[in-house]
Amino acid sequence: MEDLFRSYWWLLFPLAWFVAGSVDQILRYQRHRDTLNLIKTYADKGQEPPAELMKRLGGRDAVADDFDDDDGDDRASRRRRRRYYRYGRNGGWYSVVLFGVMAVGFGYASFQDIYGAGEAFVIVTFVMTALCLASLVTTLTTRRD
Repeated sequence: MEDLFRSYWWLLFPLAWFVAGSVDQILRYQRHRDTLNLIKTYADKGQEPPAELMKRLGGRDAVADDFDDDDGDDRASRRRRRRYYRYGRNGGWYSVVLFGVMAVGFGYASFQDIYGAGEAFVIVTFVMTALCLASLVTTLTTRRD
């Protein structure tokens, strides 16, 4: 049994990702259900629900609300939202630094032949370096408003 965990320790990461995604979906469902119940309460009273409540029901979240514009240009708002989800608040530099540091770490592991798996670490180093360079090119060529 101990050998099983030693051989397949890396499976913890995809399993954790699956569990975190499931929890996120459950919380999103509960938030959506509570919003519908609140709208139902307004409908039972014969009142019009607030516009913010209807926007929330339409799939808008806190991140999207940060990008609201009063100028009415939906394309610009969608572009900013898409850029936020693609690059985060700090832009693409986060990905450049993350993949760069990981490439250096795996390069060191391959140089030291940690766990006797130097060849495998070389492959991972090449992949991380390629991702770092791709992130760098994307960051430098992406037009900022």
